[in-house]
Amino acid sequence: MDRKAEILSELIDRRGSRRAFAEEIGIPPTTLQSMLSRGVGRASIDNVIKVCRALDITVEELVVMADIQEPETIAAHHEGDNWTEEELEELERFKAFVRSKRQLQGD
Repeated sequence: MDRKAEILSELIDRRGSRRAFAEEIGIPPTTLQSMLSRGVGRASIDNVIKVCRALDITVEELVVMADIQEPETIAAHHEGDNWTEEELEELERFKAFVRSKRQLQGD
């Protein structure tokens, strides 16, 4: 599985069922599974765009997220905080944004 497919898999799995996600965006579940297992580069651009839009990211953001090296450890303390699934997704998008900004600045 390529890095882009790993990212999409993680984001989709946080939402729940892959089958339900595929049906929600109007692609066959087998097509989504193929994209995630064979790699995003082998999928049709239309399907990649549908998946990204449903996840509220752009294809460009997906590419940037895939190119960024993950630090070995990210420490975050949420002592007593209860985050909704939507808030956790927003935090992930923000982290990706900060990483992409860092990469563009050459740090």
